[in-house]
Amino acid sequence: MEAKLLQHIDSPNDLRKLEEQQLPQLAAELRDFILDVVAAKAGHLGASLGVVELTIALHYCFNTPDDQLVWDVGHQAYGHKILTGRRDNFHTNRQLGGISGFPKREESPYDTFGVGHSSTGISAALGMAIGSKLAGNLNREHIVVIGDASIASGMAFEGLNHAGVTDANLLVILNDNAIGIDPSVGALKEYLLKATLSNTPEQDNIFEALNFTYKGPIDGHDFEALIKAFEELKGVKGPKLLHVITKKGKGLAQAEADQVTYHAPGKFDRKTGELLPKSAEKLPPKFQDVFGHTLVELATEDPKIIGITPAMPTGSSLKYMMEAFPERAFDVGIAEQHAVTFAAGLATQGYKVFCNIYSTFLQRAYDQVIHDVCLQKLPVIFCLDRAGIVGEDGPTHHGIFDLAYLRCIPNLMIYAPANEADLRNIMYTATQGLKNPIAIRYPRGRGQVIDWRSPVKKIHLGLGKTIQSGSKVAVLSLGTVLTDVLKATKQLKHQVSVYDLQFLAPLDHHMLDMVFENYETVITVEDGVVAGGFGSAVTEYAAFKNAKITIESLGVQGVFPDHGSIPELKAASGYDSDSIKAVITNYL
Repeated sequence: MEAKLLQHIDSPNDLRKLEEQQLPQLAAELRDFILDVVAAKAGHLGASLGVVELTIALHYCFNTPDDQLVWDVGHQAYGHKILTGRRDNFHTNRQLGGISGFPKREESPYDTFGVGHSSTGISAALGMAIGSKLAGNLNREHIVVIGDASIASGMAFEGLNHAGVTDANLLVILNDNAIGIDPSVGALKEYLLKATLSNTPEQDNIFEALNFTYKGPIDGHDFEALIKAFEELKGVKGPKLLHVITKKGKGLAQAEADQVTYHAPGKFDRKTGELLPKSAEKLPPKFQDVFGHTLVELATEDPKIIGITPAMPTGSSLKYMMEAFPERAFDVGIAEQHAVTFAAGLATQGYKVFCNIYSTFLQRAYDQVIHDVCLQKLPVIFCLDRAGIVGEDGPTHHGIFDLAYLRCIPNLMIYAPANEADLRNIMYTATQGLKNPIAIRYPRGRGQVIDWRSPVKKIHLGLGKTIQSGSKVAVLSLGTVLTDVLKATKQLKHQVSVYDLQFLAPLDHHMLDMVFENYETVITVEDGVVAGGFGSAVTEYAAFKNAKITIESLGVQGVFPDHGSIPELKAASGYDSDSIKAVITNYL
């Protein structure tokens, strides 16, 4: 029986003591270790399984952390974490107080750049390479591993374009597996599909045209080929690109066959690889599915409706419209800026465009929202998925800034549904004729209503709702935090009024005037940053009206919340139901 290797690898220095012929055994052990932990704890799976050999070969051939390795986007970095001193803590991955699911600079010197959003790696590694050159360190290697979906993003092309006119010591490794989270799309994907281990396209190589020394494609699961390529490229001056072909999910049959599901499958049976059976209990739907099915309902009746997503058709549930109306639903790849301006162009032609982007990803298209949509009053319907605290993905993915960064933009309505029916109704309302664009933000996860397919009805734009009336304190809620507010005030109904403002822009000034006149204490609650958000908007209006009231605003206060479960993080941020109740009680 062969002696185990992984248990003795506490750093890449230990890895480099192995003989090359031992590396396949280590790869098998590393794959098993990832499978064991993710099966029990959940997390991102397929991407890290696909780069096991590549990860080992990189740390075996390069002198990390002095040689600087950047992972783009980070889903693929589990093996890297395990080999760089975090093996014994890997079971805490994505848990509150545990290690991050993404590379994080504070966590390890081997994590040279924090990542969560895609396509930042080439720019970051180029900056490191230029910095090393300016410091006189001409021997340090700078390597970035980037997937074929991420390299198609505009920012990645900007980095390639710049790197191509430098003599930077930069190695870009294109991890080509034809899939990001969903299958890759676009003309570059079509080009890469032609580049196989046995065939190089006859047309000009796009990377050589950008002044990169190109090598490949090579088998990303072949240690001999990887190590040979790395050693050859070490002696090549200037920017280089190694094209590596891998299999996402390699080593688990189900993950290889169903790469979308097994990107982040949740918990599964380690012996069989099958997903654990879900409870037969009838549960409320996910907000994503309410969006997706409602969009199909509306599009069936209205041929002017268009759906757009940047690379997240499954996560956003736009896949339902792509299946029903493929000519009117578009996955534009990892290209948020393009998605927004593409939507604006369609809107000029009279189409009703639902542009579905994760809240945290819309940050990447902020100028397009202002310049291409709001300035021109084009009635694009932004559906911001994963708004608020999102949980285990952590600070790069929490959609907590959208209320604040959108509220300051003129001509933009902002709406937050409290439940599934509200989401359906605002989507319907938005198709009935808008003069301005609207942003509809809703959270990750399930709603509250099991029988959610109620008939749609038109919402009065800009008006809030009175939920319950009490005598002493008014609580103003925006979005799904209404559920937490109602739980907090269940035993205090006669003393606490609850108002669902619904719209951040325009604010219901008539409702606020009434609240300011009748209550001395107002508490605002939002699933986002307080600074610049809903609480700030209420406070600003109170100051404008010279209202003699006390306002306390609950939400995320001046920090990037870490990773953990949504209930844990809301409690830590002080706006779960227990925290809300404690604040209210202080004023009674």
